Amino acid sequence: MLRLKVNGMTCDHCVRAVETAVGAAAPGARVQVDLSKGEVTVDGKADPRKVQDAIIDAGYEAAGMA
Repeated sequence: MLRLKVNGMTCDHCVRAVETAVGAAAPGARVQVDLSKGEVTVDGKADPRKVQDAIIDAGYEAAGMA
């Protein structure tokens, strides 16, 4: 499981944009975005760098969480 902190999400449109970007970077993985916490969780096979890059390319800041 991969969990990233995502900064810059403010609405449901942002959630959908991050879900779409992460879903494309990690096909077949379960993607869950929590707007109130500013987090995205990816459950399944995912390259952390590709997921983070996809979030950044979508216009948001992403950082790994311990």
